[in-house]
Amino acid sequence: MQTTPRNAETTGDVIDLLRAQHGRIRDLFDEVMGSDGDERRKSFQELVKLLAIHETAEEEIIHPVARRLPGGDGIVDERLAEERQAKELLSELDGMDVDDPRFMKSLDKLRMDVLTHARAEERYEFDRLKDEFSPAQLRGFAAAVRAAEATAPTHPHPGTETATRNMLAGPLVAMVDRVRDMIRDARDR
Repeated sequence: MQTTPRNAETTGDVIDLLRAQHGRIRDLFDEVMGSDGDERRKSFQELVKLLAIHETAEEEIIHPVARRLPGGDGIVDERLAEERQAKELLSELDGMDVDDPRFMKSLDKLRMDVLTHARAEERYEFDRLKDEFSPAQLRGFAAAVRAAEATAPTHPHPGTETATRNMLAGPLVAMVDRVRDMIRDARDR
């Protein structure tokens, strides 16, 4: 079942944008788990890329803003710990053949972890941000998230779960990831 809203790419509100991406992530998990062979590999590559750029943008834009909320440091620290664990498992899966018998079991664990993480973000961060900031500010955050995603790494890099680390390592790592993706895509044709 498709859960991604039709206006996911054009919404001006950062919370709507991120929730739409969470929906697309759920859809991609379903696609990967419901397919095999080349279709599974392609869906998984799309999932890896979306998770990597989505988390980078949250780490650079959303989490620093959420830290300003009452109790925000604790909320963000919990999300960052979850993100690091997910990145570690995603990194392991990213190096695994999708036909490996261990792949689906690890993917299911990742799916549960990521979906639980997304629900916590929506409940503890997104809802509070929506209440705290004006529509104009939320549109500004959406523009900032899109800019961060445009230059974000396309593969997981555990240990870069802060805005500072992403800003320092991100551009070089993103360039390497994107070249690696182009080589892989050319080889797969």
